[in-house]
Amino acid sequence: MLCYNGKLALWCFIGSSCLVSLLYLPNVIYDYVPEVWGAMFWGPLLYYIVINLTLRLIIKNEPYQIAVRATFLGYVFAMGVFVWVLCGPGIRTFGIYICVMSLFHFSEFIAIALINPKSLTVDSFVINHSLEYAVAAISSWIEFFIEYHFFPELKQFEWISLIGLCICIGGEILRKLAMITAESNFHHVVQSTKSENHVLVKHGVYKFCRHPSYVGWFYWSIGTQIILLNPICIVAYAIASWKFFSERVLYEEIMLLNFFGEQYYEYQQKVPTGLPFIKGYRLQL
Repeated sequence: MLCYNGKLALWCFIGSSCLVSLLYLPNVIYDYVPEVWGAMFWGPLLYYIVINLTLRLIIKNEPYQIAVRATFLGYVFAMGVFVWVLCGPGIRTFGIYICVMSLFHFSEFIAIALINPKSLTVDSFVINHSLEYAVAAISSWIEFFIEYHFFPELKQFEWISLIGLCICIGGEILRKLAMITAESNFHHVVQSTKSENHVLVKHGVYKFCRHPSYVGWFYWSIGTQIILLNPICIVAYAIASWKFFSERVLYEEIMLLNFFGEQYYEYQQKVPTGLPFIKGYRLQL
């Protein structure tokens, strides 16, 4: 069962998506694309002035922070759907990308609300993951629109975008399976202190790789750039993601060896990390 904040986020996401859908439904019926681009400008104004202020009046403190983020993600998801449905070849792949990004961040929060509600915070949306994450996202948007403007034919290979979408879906499923399997043992932040109920998870997807949540996120991040048909960012994301997870796995496995000792060491010998060319921390005996 979802906790209160989880239900709040779910209803805000669904409500925002439905509200935006009702506003833009005539565009779909009459296939009026210019109106969609106009909505890109007044849509955020509607969100911040009407929805945001309404939420602020009826919800206080942290629940408000959760509600306003879930509402925004619902708005973004609906806008992504309309860009995908109404816009022409090339640009509509950006709509698919928007939907993928929105669902990823929303599902991160909902997954934590289900498996570990005690650790649920605003940060569970992972929207403000890091400065590097924000820079990477903005860089991909810049590349997409520059290439769309100067080399529009580069964005016409929509079958490649669908491959990227499949990679994102596969990565999402693997990551969420890992989170559900780990249950309360899963945290977005690497733990430096072992809690009383912390156990080593070796069943489910953890039988096949030691870090399935990282594997899912790694391929998901690359898949987003394949969706956008961003040749530069595909390579840049692969390198940056590999470096990030290489360092994170190294640190996390030092902690896990401290927590579980020989039990984790034996697990290391039998199961790979799942990430390409990343072996993790190797204890020299």
